[in-house]
Amino acid sequence: MANHKSAIKRIRSNNAKRLRNKYQHKTVRNAIRVLRTSEDKKEAVAMLPKVASLIDRLAKRRVIHKNKAGNLISSLTTHVNAL
Repeated sequence: MANHKSAIKRIRSNNAKRLRNKYQHKTVRNAIRVLRTSEDKKEAVAMLPKVASLIDRLAKRRVIHKNKAGNLISSLTTHVNAL
């Protein structure tokens, strides 16, 4: 157990950040799943910039790696163009 006041505060803040990151990551995964299962090209084209923005935001905050973000956006763009 932590003995210092700063360590106790750090544990609290780390837990809050972990929960926030987990929520945002799950939200993006769900958005990706919806985009991949979409059959309508118009809907998918409209959804792609929003999902790409969410992915870029996660990469900027280092929730996911920037290369993973680029690979995800690339594969989603390829998928949407193939519809």
